[in-house]
Amino acid sequence: MKKLTRSISDRQIAGICGGLGEYMNIDSTILRLALIFLGVITAFFPLIITYFIGWAIIPDGEVQNSHVKDPE
Repeated sequence: MKKLTRSISDRQIAGICGGLGEYMNIDSTILRLALIFLGVITAFFPLIITYFIGWAIIPDGEVQNSHVKDPE
């Protein structure tokens, strides 16, 4: 089962759009454009509040690179 996480590799601010794009298998740029459009329509305030709530409750994703080693 897929788990919604914030993206580590595809992030501009907090990785919310990148994580949603990975979860829904769509390009995160489309989500970012949709959020900007919704922000303009709603005067940005509800979008900003929702984004910060998502930032607080959605956990960071796992690092996908297998060549990353733990520091010793």
